[in-house]
Amino acid sequence: MKNLNKRSITMPAAALAAMFALAGCAGMTAQEKGTATGAVVGGVVGNVLGGGIIGTGAGAAVGGVIGHEVTKKK
Repeated sequence: MKNLNKRSITMPAAALAAMFALAGCAGMTAQEKGTATGAVVGGVVGNVLGGGIIGTGAGAAVGGVIGHEVTKKK
């Protein structure tokens, strides 16, 4: 049997969770979708770069703020 490391299991699981979470965004505004998408992408990037819960949380927070600001109406 192939030896799987933690990241080879975590990343597909995170992508699947993000897919299901974003599927429920039908009633959200564009800014809310941007915030949620930024948080998901930031969380994945934070996990890859920093690892652990702190890296994931920090990435999600930064990604959420960026997603919120990028989709902000002027």
